[in-house]
Formats: sequence, C-alpha cells, structure tokens
Amino acid sequence: MDTSVVSAENIKIRIESRAATAGIIGLGYVGLPLAVAAAKAGYAVLGFDVDQSKVEALNAGNSYIEAVPEPSLREQVAVGRFEATADFARLASCDVVVICVPTPLTKQREPDLSFVEQTASAIARNRKPGALIILESTTWPWTTETVVKNILEADGTKSRRDFFLGFSPEREDPGNASFRTVTIPKIVSGDGADAQALVEAFYGNVVERIVPVSSPRVAEAVKITENIFRAVNIALVNELKIIYDAMDIDVWEVIDAAATKPFGFMPFYPGPGLGGHCIPIDPFYLTWKAREYNVPTRFIELAGEINVAMPRYVISRLEVALDKSFAKSLSASKVLILGLAYKKNVPDIRESPAFAIMDMLKARGTTFDYHDPHVPSIPRTREHEQYYGQRSVGLDAATISSYDAVVLVTDHDDVDYGLVAAKAKLVLDTRNAFGKRGFSGETVVKA
Repeated sequence: MDTSVVSAENIKIRIESRAATAGIIGLGYVGLPLAVAAAKAGYAVLGFDVDQSKVEALNAGNSYIEAVPEPSLREQVAVGRFEATADFARLASCDVVVICVPTPLTKQREPDLSFVEQTASAIARNRKPGALIILESTTWPWTTETVVKNILEADGTKSRRDFFLGFSPEREDPGNASFRTVTIPKIVSGDGADAQALVEAFYGNVVERIVPVSSPRVAEAVKITENIFRAVNIALVNELKIIYDAMDIDVWEVIDAAATKPFGFMPFYPGPGLGGHCIPIDPFYLTWKAREYNVPTRFIELAGEINVAMPRYVISRLEVALDKSFAKSLSASKVLILGLAYKKNVPDIRESPAFAIMDMLKARGTTFDYHDPHVPSIPRTREHEQYYGQRSVGLDAATISSYDAVVLVTDHDDVDYGLVAAKAKLVLDTRNAFGKRGFSGETVVKA
C-alpha cells in the first residue's frame, strides 16, 4: 500500500474533524488574526514567535493587533484553544504549520528571505512526521517549491511522502472593517494532489471561501500580481498628480469625475508614497526573480521608481510653499507631520512614507514632530531605530499654531481637520483630506 496515501488520509481526517493541532509561526498582522480564526474554528492552536514580550502579552489575553479584539483572544485562551510560545521544539506536536513571517527587502532592494529560511530550518528540526506545512509570506514564484522545499528536504525526507507542503498567500487589509480573515476569499495550493487536498481541508474549516489554484507557484504569482496591480496604478496617478499640478489642475477632482464612468475606469488616488508590508515591496520580488529568466520588467520598475520618489516630491512642494508663504527656508522651519501610519485608521507603520519624509527633513536640519492618534510613540524598528521612543504631540490650537507648516501624510478619520485648517499657518495636504472635507484657502496646499 502507498504509505503516502495512508499518511495523507490520516492527517486529512484529523484536519477535517478539527482534531489537528495548528502551529502558526509569526504572530503579527497576518499570523495573529489567522491563529485566532483557526482557534475559533475549533482547532487547538499554538502561536509561535521569537518575541517573548508578545508571547507573554497574548497568553495574558492582551492583543496588540486591532483586528484581534481582546475579548475574542481571551475567550480562546480561556478555553485552551490558543497558546503562544517561543519554544519551537513544540512544533513536534503540530499537524499543520503555517509560516507567517516577514519577507522584507535588503538595502539593495533585493528579496530578503532570511526569516522564511530560518523558520523553515526550525520546522525541519522539529516537525511532526506527516505534517502539513504552509507558507503564507508573500514572495516570488517558485519560493515554496524550491527554497522552502529544499530546506525541509535537506535531511533526506521528501515532500509528498514524509511531509506535505503548500502555499496560501495572506490577504490582510489592516483597517478595512468590511473584510476580515475569515471573509476574504483564500487562495490555496499544494505541492501535489495530497497536499492540495490537505490545504483545502484546513482553510476550508477556517474561512468562508477557498479558491484552489493548480500549484504553489501560481498562488505566489496571484499574490504578487494583486500588489503589482495596485503599485502600478498608484504610480500612474502619482505621476499624473505631478503633471496636472504643473498645469494648475486638481488631480483629485479629475479622478473623482473620471470615476463616474460606469465602465473601463477604476479610481486610484495619489499620496506621499507607498507604505505597508506588501505594495512597496512585492513588485521588487518579481523584478528580481525575472532577471533569472532574462525577462525585463521595465514597466514595474518604473512604477517603483515613481512611488519611491514621492516623498522627495512632497519635500520639494513643502520647500516652495514655505518660501512663497513666509520667505522661510526649510532648515529654519518647524514642521508637524500629521499621521505616521502607512494608511488611515491603523497603527501600522511598516514602510510608511512618513519616515522617508522625516529622514529628508532631518537631513535638511528642519525641526519636526509628529501627531498620530494611532501611534502614541514610535516602536523600535530595524529600519528607523533613530526615531525609537519619539512620542506623538497633542493636537490643540496652541500646538498647531506653533509650527510653520503641517504636512498631512496619513488621513486618519479621528483628527479635527477643522481645527488644523483654522489654526495652522500652512497645511501641505498629500491626501486631499482637507479638500474633501470642504477646507480650502491660501493656507491649504495640495501636494
């Protein structure tokens, strides 16, 4: 009898009956919501993270992710369906292991798979025989079937025989109340038919809808295509913003009018640059991989260049506005950054363009502070250690009027835009946050 079939059938029975233990590695914006969703679905869940402070907080029922309400977390901890740990030896008890670790870029804008590789090595040392291992981290096509698979097979074991391998890209959208982990359609794939069936069985119990595709490389391409689509379209409207500004045309008015067309147009809006873990990073994963096949990616790379350049455009517009309004140089000015998070109504600062703007202000000798109702202080990050501990200033009339300019980077809803418009000497609005609320005038400049 084919032992792989027996192994696959056994684990499938455990998954379908919810007798399986699921291990989720990486308890951030992707891993923690998935872990709680899996626990709610009836699985015993072990959440793995190298950060002991996160482990302790979660086991005490304290959530640091807005998408995971503390009552939901505490309920799963109390009934014993969720436990966090930093002990990777406990992977040996997991029937399903899901990898949800970061995939950043190096300083040279090349893929950094070190977190995925380290995690795969830890799984290889500790995995349960016959375990289903799923990568969720966004990466270039073929990563699962080459990099991860090779690490897991280095000890002589084989995918499809001794363990099962799949890829299911995360599709989290922090701050979007309309979609949650369980309501977002889930792309699922496996390395072979048995793995495919197991991945479908697991996620089919956790989310409302699964979307099977033929292989992990197709699933990886799906995710990267979704984010490239957004990156390219945002780059287009960012370039249009610069062009139309030179022509004294409001790009936001143009886009809103164009959006009334009921076919053939999808509105995207410009901003100060891209943020978040996916959209600023994922296109570069594909352009890097495409070089291996000697295929040029000029269109994607150009979009990346435009988006990366937007913070510098914001600084140039600020410099002109200060000179025109007060005949004041940037180096002699005091600036308030309004919004540090990469998108509205979330505390997520990953790849936020605010940091690039702050770096440029610092290089010019500008005095600056920030206000963000969702980021009371700047946490420690690998890329921006110099800002660690800096605190958000209050947003009252006296504070606002003490700055030469307020630069709107993130358009959070819980900001008193009327107060800012009334008290600020100059507002540089990179999101049309003031304009769409009816605040305009000589002191409000769109950028």
